[in-house]
Amino acid sequence: MHKYLPALLLLIAASLPVHAALPMADSQGEPLPTLAPMLEKTVPAVVNIFTRTRVPVQQNPLLADPFFRRFFDAPEQPRERITQSLGSGVVLDAAKGYIVTNHHVIDRAVEIAVHLADGRTLQAELVGSDPETDVAVIKVPAENLTALQLANSDQLRVGDFVVAIGNPFGLGQTVTSGIVSAVGRSGLGIEGYEDFIQTDASINPGNSGGALVNLRGELVGINTAILSQSGGNVGIGFAIPINMAKEIMAQLVEHGEVRRGVLGAQAQDLTPELAQAFGLSAQRGAVVTQVTPGSPADKAGLKSGDIITHLNGRPVRDASDVRNVIGLLRIGQKVEMQVMRNGKGHTLRANVEQPRATTVGGEKLHPRLAGAIVGDIVEGMPFHGKIEGVVVLETEPGSPAWRAGLRKGDIIVQANRQDISDLAGLDKVIRPKSPLLLNVQRREGALFILLQ
Repeated sequence: MHKYLPALLLLIAASLPVHAALPMADSQGEPLPTLAPMLEKTVPAVVNIFTRTRVPVQQNPLLADPFFRRFFDAPEQPRERITQSLGSGVVLDAAKGYIVTNHHVIDRAVEIAVHLADGRTLQAELVGSDPETDVAVIKVPAENLTALQLANSDQLRVGDFVVAIGNPFGLGQTVTSGIVSAVGRSGLGIEGYEDFIQTDASINPGNSGGALVNLRGELVGINTAILSQSGGNVGIGFAIPINMAKEIMAQLVEHGEVRRGVLGAQAQDLTPELAQAFGLSAQRGAVVTQVTPGSPADKAGLKSGDIITHLNGRPVRDASDVRNVIGLLRIGQKVEMQVMRNGKGHTLRANVEQPRATTVGGEKLHPRLAGAIVGDIVEGMPFHGKIEGVVVLETEPGSPAWRAGLRKGDIIVQANRQDISDLAGLDKVIRPKSPLLLNVQRREGALFILLQ
């Protein structure tokens, strides 16, 4: 054996926590580091999730015509099909049977099954889901479940060792290890609210909703996404910090949804150039660009040009931090803002209020929009300030709006080839008895939808 190997092994052993225990010795009498004791306690809290989902089938317009089908004796085509998908989840409340996972794992699921490490398969019900953070909570019968202890993800540092546990590619319970590559990742366009932990622990399809734990076996994040052109792991995975997931879970359990408040201010990143223009030495924070009259921010005394440096005692790195902090606050909660104004520090306090949303039933605008609820893009929505248009808030399956192709989350940016910025603008260009051509932005793509 190499003369330096015993010293190296002792150094590794000394750096491991108590839970990452060492066996007595290998065949040559040397101790070997292992995470097995920690994982034996942790793995039972991570579950495999299997779902069945109804997916609309794109039909040929001719086959949708009863006369055409009758003339050519063509069978009626199914309007939807059942698909199966898989993912992972983490038991956070064993006494009540609450499991946290990703929204995209259970989205539109008609059946959710949870497979436990002890071999049991339980039927789950959806408690609530939040697409903007990609967090969902499901519930199973609370019988002999194991829950994970939670860490404080705000204390996570680049270089900390982490372990990812999940169900990649449906292989079953799988463990991979790595380090925290970065914290506070945002601006990726993956979710509406982003504050990701980046890790090089292998995360693959099926790991979504699984656990990212530290070497004490404490949950630090919920694995949610990978950055890869091939669809497989390339060493760049992202997890939702457990502090964020915990706040979302509390609202989902209480209300079945996240009820976000608004502050009434828009901000942009404090760049080195802006910091120099404002005469600041610090280069971290968010510059207030607009304050809505009568809003909580206005009542608190926030002004355009103020530099927000802290929110509720938490340092603000950029404008994304402002969105994330406010987006996690409940309606009526207080927020304390530390700002720099003309080189002097100020402390302001505001009460987060309910957003003033303007919505309307689609049938009031056009008969072919029946079954849809559309509304203005208001503060608190992830695309507020980034795009102008009208957002589709709901579409009832099988309704005229649904059959035309509109889906929840679509943003109507043009109607009859005219740009629109709000409901009033949409109403002006619609002629109820004429065809309606909509230009719709859907996630990262765009399409035209003709209603006639």
